[in-house]
Amino acid sequence: QVNLVESGGGLVQPGGSLRLACEASGQTATATSYAMGWFRRAPGHEREFVAAINWSGGRTYYSDSVKGRFVISRDGIKNKIDLYMNNLNAEDMALYYCAIARWEPDDWEAETEYDFWGRGTQVTVSS
Repeated sequence: QVNLVESGGGLVQPGGSLRLACEASGQTATATSYAMGWFRRAPGHEREFVAAINWSGGRTYYSDSVKGRFVISRDGIKNKIDLYMNNLNAEDMALYYCAIARWEPDDWEAETEYDFWGRGTQVTVSS
């Protein structure tokens, strides 16, 4: 079993920045983690892909809506990922989830490719 814990959410003004963190633990967290990613769900919307990174950190993927503003990074030793979010706006306000894919996704943006999920951390963008 893999346990994922997100942190770093909070209230930020438009144009501001936040850093989210996700740490995986559990007996098989390291052995079974090919990719880690972030998804988000805004009120009234379905959960959507935000960013993902492979085990080595050498490949990253971003949704068009966050490309150029968000950066995902991975500490492979600690099985931890960070999401640096810059120039936040109201459309970024959501519950952000961390996820692990045990195998290389065919579609990195599909949540069905991810096997374990955290409970989420809330990001609120408001003045």
